[in-house]
Amino acid sequence: MIQILEGTVFIENKELFLKKIKEISTGKNIAIQAFDADKLAGKEHLTFAIGKALDSFKKGTNIANDLAKEIMLYAAGTRQINRAVKIGVHDGWNNIAIVAVEDMIDLSVFEEITPRNVLQYNGSKKSAVMDIFNITEEEIEAAGADKIPELVLERVALVDVMK
Repeated sequence: MIQILEGTVFIENKELFLKKIKEISTGKNIAIQAFDADKLAGKEHLTFAIGKALDSFKKGTNIANDLAKEIMLYAAGTRQINRAVKIGVHDGWNNIAIVAVEDMIDLSVFEEITPRNVLQYNGSKKSAVMDIFNITEEEIEAAGADKIPELVLERVALVDVMK
């Protein structure tokens, strides 16, 4: 089971927010990960990354020791956690996507999040997405700016090749 909560939130202290996520998932059959939705190229990007992470655990080819980290690695299109955390949440206002995988969880525990549609790719995300996924102006000229979400999916798929 995959659940996604998207919206806006003011995070006073990122470390405390991440600690809350860890406490909710500890001891349960659940992986929870938080993303800066402004650095994701849409819901398909996120669900594709989740699927790739789940597959890597099934095949035993995972790099991370837990599913939440593996999801972040795939979503960031990298095998390096220090690069992957760039798509995580930060102190201050966030457009956020919370992902919960495996057992059902009542995501209303994140009552501080105001539900909003923030995952959909739009032009305001272009610069951040191009930077995170190393998409060049030459690629944009060749494929077109409307193909950025597809170029991101390609980067996610290539994580398997990097192993």
